[in-house]
Amino acid sequence: MEFLYTLLLFATLVGLVTVVGARLWARPKAVLDRLTQDTLEARRTPPHPSLAFRDLLKRLGNVLPTSPKDVTVMQRRLIRAGLRRPGTLKTFYGAKVALGALLPVLGTVAVAGADLSAERKGIFVLLCLVTGFFGPNEYVRIRGKRRHKAISRALPNALDLLVVCVESGLGLDQAVMQVAKDLDRAHPEISQEFSLVNLELRAGKRRAEALRNMADRSGVEDLRKLVAVLIQADRFGTGIAQSLRTHSDYMRVQARQRAEEKAAKLGVKLVFPIFFCILPSLFVVTVGPVIVRIIRELLPMVQNM
Repeated sequence: MEFLYTLLLFATLVGLVTVVGARLWARPKAVLDRLTQDTLEARRTPPHPSLAFRDLLKRLGNVLPTSPKDVTVMQRRLIRAGLRRPGTLKTFYGAKVALGALLPVLGTVAVAGADLSAERKGIFVLLCLVTGFFGPNEYVRIRGKRRHKAISRALPNALDLLVVCVESGLGLDQAVMQVAKDLDRAHPEISQEFSLVNLELRAGKRRAEALRNMADRSGVEDLRKLVAVLIQADRFGTGIAQSLRTHSDYMRVQARQRAEEKAAKLGVKLVFPIFFCILPSLFVVTVGPVIVRIIRELLPMVQNM
C-alpha cells in the first residue's frame, strides 16, 4: 500500500513539474516568436560594408558601355586570372569607373597647392585618369601571368602524381580527383582546375569536353598538350598510363631544354649589369689609387719644373 502511495505521489510531482516547466520555462510559442523576430531582424540588418561596396561597383559597372566582343575577351581574361565569381565582370568595370573618377580628383587636390605650371598639373591629372581607368586591366594581366606561371610550375608534379595514380589501378576520373586532393595545399591553382574538371564530369559533361574546358580556362600551353594526349588516348583506346608516362618524359626533356636555353642566354643578359655596375667599381678600386698618387706626387713635380 505504501508503495502505491509513493508511486502516485511521484507521478503527481512529475506531472506538476512538467506542466510548470512547459508554461514558465520552455514556452514553445515564445521560442517560436523569438526565432521569428530574430529572422526578421536578420533580414532588416544592413549588409556588410564590403558587400555594399561590391554592389556599388556592380552598379557602376552597368554604367560603362561595353561591346559583346570586349565582354567575352575580358571575361576570358578574368577566368584565366582566377576571378570566376558571378558578377566579377561588372565589379571589374565598376572598379574602372570608380578609380577613373576618384584618382583625378585626388590628383587635382594633391597638385592644387603645388608650385607647378598649369600644363604640368593638367598632365598629372591626365596621368591619374589613365592610371585609374587602365589600372584594373594591368592588375588582371599581372594576376593572370602569375597564375599561368604557377600552373606551369605545378604541372610536372601533377603529371607524375597522375601517372602514379593511373598505374596503381585507378581510373582517369578517380586519378584526377586524387591529384586535386593531394595538391590542394602545395599547388592550389592546378588543384582548382582539376576540381572543376571533376565537378563538370559529375554534372554530366563528357570527359573530352571537360578537359578542353580546363585547357581553355588555364591558357597554359603545356596543359593544353596534356589534354590533347588524354583525349587521343581515350578516343583511340590506347593505354592511358603509358601515354602519360611518355608525355611525362617528353615534358622533362622539354623542361631541360628550356633550362639550357636560359643558361645560354645568361651570358648576353649579364653584359649590361657587368658593364654598368661591376666595371665602374673595378675601375675605382684599381685605377683610383694610381690617380690619387699622380695628383699628389706628379702634378706638384710638374708645377715645380
